[in-house]
Amino acid sequence: MAIVSIKSQQVTFYDADGWILKAPVSTGVKGRETPAGVFAVIEKDLDHHSTLYDDASMPHMQRITWNGLAMHGGPLPGYAASHGCVRMPYGFAQKLFDKTRIGMRVIISPNDAAPVEFSHAALLVPNAASVAAAPERAETLSREAAEAVKAADETKKSAKQAAREAASAQATLRKLEKLKSSADTDLADAEKAVAAAKTDEAKARAEERKLKAAAKATEAGTKLDAAKADATSKNDAAAKAADAAKEAATRKVDTAKAANDAKLALDPVSIYISRATQKLYVRRNTHKPWPDGGEVFDATIEVPVTIRDPDKPIGTHVFTAMARNDAGLRWTAVTIDNGDDAKDALDRISIPSEVLDRIAPTALPRSSIIVSDEPLSRETNYRTEFIAVLSNQPQGGFITRRPTVSDFPQFGNPGGFFSFWDQPSPGPQPGNSRRRGRSNQPGWW
Repeated sequence: MAIVSIKSQQVTFYDADGWILKAPVSTGVKGRETPAGVFAVIEKDLDHHSTLYDDASMPHMQRITWNGLAMHGGPLPGYAASHGCVRMPYGFAQKLFDKTRIGMRVIISPNDAAPVEFSHAALLVPNAASVAAAPERAETLSREAAEAVKAADETKKSAKQAAREAASAQATLRKLEKLKSSADTDLADAEKAVAAAKTDEAKARAEERKLKAAAKATEAGTKLDAAKADATSKNDAAAKAADAAKEAATRKVDTAKAANDAKLALDPVSIYISRATQKLYVRRNTHKPWPDGGEVFDATIEVPVTIRDPDKPIGTHVFTAMARNDAGLRWTAVTIDNGDDAKDALDRISIPSEVLDRIAPTALPRSSIIVSDEPLSRETNYRTEFIAVLSNQPQGGFITRRPTVSDFPQFGNPGGFFSFWDQPSPGPQPGNSRRRGRSNQPGWW
């Protein structure tokens, strides 16, 4: 987790044990201010070049919005001087680059803010057995989903073949019905000829014709009866094959959803609760890369939420599961916009039980719950976690940028909207690090 203080022009990075690195930064100038709010790293580029600012170099870029806000190496004059991005010392940005991950929380606060230990009954409490079983469950459901795909393909092919055979049988039946009708007509004509015969010779010829017509009618009838039985059988088989294909297609969808949910349960979950919209949103990284950059985030859960006194400000609070403990998870809280305090904010919220039942049992460290007066920004889309900006703070460096086209899967080119200041690198700039033992939790926060 990274917390940027606009007031102090400083960034602090945290892991499960507390702060680990600090460095000065340079945020946006007046009119192009860096927006205060809640973000996450959504793309990393070792050697990014701006398409907006003359192909300017923006080394060790860590993007937090697709409309052009990022943290990256840049010159630090000692005050806010950027066009909206967060400049960090060049050497510091380089040091960070390989230690952060997509989805790392980035909090930009108008004032100084820091995480404090926090506990509350509304926070997610995992089930140890569910967490332990999650990897094997995900593997099993993934295998079942793959088998369901194969079965659906096979039953679909079988249904198509059965339908073709039924159609062919129907065509044969229609042909034989015409032949039987024609044979019956010939027999009737022959019988009339027998009755109309005036001489023995004419009667003999008519009787011979009648015998032949009768034989053809009998043969046509036999073939028609067989064709009717065959058509009935093949129609029944086609109907059964169609039902089987339908069932297999349904199972394919159901197992794919179950497998996807199980796979998502292996990753931390993020929840956003907005007083403005009275809704709860859930995001998880699928780790599926998107061709134009970044990774796709799952956003299948969005439900109404009950907030007591909905017209009363609640503030903006970020609750983060930092590590496992005996109670399940150890949490911290960061408040960047005062309304209620963190405890009172959670006291006012009733998270739907169906949401808790779905995500709480497998909640992991780095999971988070964000509570805010603000709606989600328009920059929140399928390639972001949550983006929310404080409406009571300047947003010049955010609202002046071209909005991201977020229609899935159609979207504009997200690259190249970062600001840059054409100054030579001053070389490595100092960052502060705290020497101490490292957490057992993998990666940085």
